[in-house]
Amino acid sequence: MRMPGFLTRIHGGGFGRRTVLHAAFRAEGESGCEGGPAGRFSLNPVSNSGMLEEVTKCVRRGSGFFFRTERIFITEIDDGGIPMGERPNRNTFQARLDSLVEDIRNDIRNGVFREGDYLPSEKAYAKRYRLSNTSVRQGLEQLVAERLIEKIPRVGNKVVRRTREDVVVLKFGCHRSLLQEAAMKALVAEFHKKNPDIRVELVGLSSGLNSYAVVKPMIDEGAVDLFTMNYNGFADFRANGGLDELETVEPHPHVYPFLTEAMTHEGRLKARPFLFTPLILCYNKAHFREKGVLEPDSGWRWSTLFEQAEKLAVENERLGFYVHFPSSNRWPVFLLQSGLRFDRDERGRIAVDGARLMDSLRVCRELIYLQNRFPLFLSEKDADAEELFFSGKVSMIVTTYLSLNHHERPDDFEYDLAPLPYLNDPKTLLMLVGVAINARSERKESARRFADFLVSYEAQLLLRQRTLSIPSLKPAAEWTGKELGYRPSRFHVYRDIIPTFRTFGALNLSIRELDALYREAKLYWSGLETEEAALRRLEGLLEQLGGGESRGSGG
Repeated sequence: MRMPGFLTRIHGGGFGRRTVLHAAFRAEGESGCEGGPAGRFSLNPVSNSGMLEEVTKCVRRGSGFFFRTERIFITEIDDGGIPMGERPNRNTFQARLDSLVEDIRNDIRNGVFREGDYLPSEKAYAKRYRLSNTSVRQGLEQLVAERLIEKIPRVGNKVVRRTREDVVVLKFGCHRSLLQEAAMKALVAEFHKKNPDIRVELVGLSSGLNSYAVVKPMIDEGAVDLFTMNYNGFADFRANGGLDELETVEPHPHVYPFLTEAMTHEGRLKARPFLFTPLILCYNKAHFREKGVLEPDSGWRWSTLFEQAEKLAVENERLGFYVHFPSSNRWPVFLLQSGLRFDRDERGRIAVDGARLMDSLRVCRELIYLQNRFPLFLSEKDADAEELFFSGKVSMIVTTYLSLNHHERPDDFEYDLAPLPYLNDPKTLLMLVGVAINARSERKESARRFADFLVSYEAQLLLRQRTLSIPSLKPAAEWTGKELGYRPSRFHVYRDIIPTFRTFGALNLSIRELDALYREAKLYWSGLETEEAALRRLEGLLEQLGGGESRGSGG
């Protein structure tokens, strides 16, 4: 087997054009040539950084025939020395240099140039990218620094044979839902292209990631170097004094400030905001047109919604409105809109405002029973409501931008978004996802590079264009241009309702306390308990629960 080498050939062409071929011998051997010289019989296509062909042919040596595989880098040059298709334009020197480096990096990443291969000559790159030899060397030095290539004196630049030790493997704990909600596999692939020295290994995690008790052992065992964390998980870490387990990161100046604030504790940002969503109203435009009902706006109260839902409903065919009420990401919004906050004394005990508590629970009961034609407990999970909606069985639902990613829209299905109706105060729940770094990770710097990439404009724009989720980076979130698929005309309605956003922290209850409150309130909502009896029992429950947990500040 011969070591790779180079030939340079000049071929004449019409109109003064020359084709420069740089042939690298890849292999030579005896198999496959019994029939004598067959000429060119294998040809591979073009690479990123120039026309790269792989040619296999038989050659005579002594009394026998051998095969030879050559890889040929082709650059077409006109008489002026400027590569065809590369006439001077508005591209800057830096853009051309960046393009050179990125193209070679991608060629190595995609296997066009394999370990042990030599790159085409610096002169060939200089002509193709309209750069000086010195500039080409500058770009190649960057690839040397990344340990992608090595410079062999008087020979050329060779793709490095990478060992397992050369590549850092990051364990990235990621909510499984983000594979769709954030196009996470595509983001990881883009990161790999730019960072061939780092491999991101996705560790699928369920909603259990929200629990400090579940995540802490993973941190201790080094099972994750970084992980996605929603606001509930952040609040649980804070309540358990676990935020020191997370690396402090610098705020990004272009991330929406309310997201940075939500994941900051005592002046330290402990998770980099990645994406977010408010609770919103989603509606079927065709149903509204069919019944002559005006589309919802920010002035709708819940009473307005139920009036319009009556008009939209069709007996034995569809419901006018539906919400998966039992969800912890749905029903607490009614507490927020009632203006209720569970204040605590200096010992952490909850001071219950009985009148306001019953006002909010009464409104919830009215929402459940105001129209008995809306069976609010029909579904078992949030996704069931979206499934009913996209099958045309419901005209309006309470949902999130994230949830809309999980359902395929029929071609002729038109829907749009509106602010959530309100009770007393126009408020809506804010849900967000951040990326937290394990402060004890042995691969902390690589983890930081990946976390920084996820909030870069490039990554956030990919998120904006390929999903219906809202990026944390404002310039990417508010990007306008040619859409890749269907997008509601009022997609950007979230910008108009930012002042109404509230996290669960605004209630000053932990998720455990909210769940307990929900379980106990169901008796009252089901009509099996009087208001007086329900209030006594709920007050006792909250006083019992409020013994020692710290709570999120209002968000």
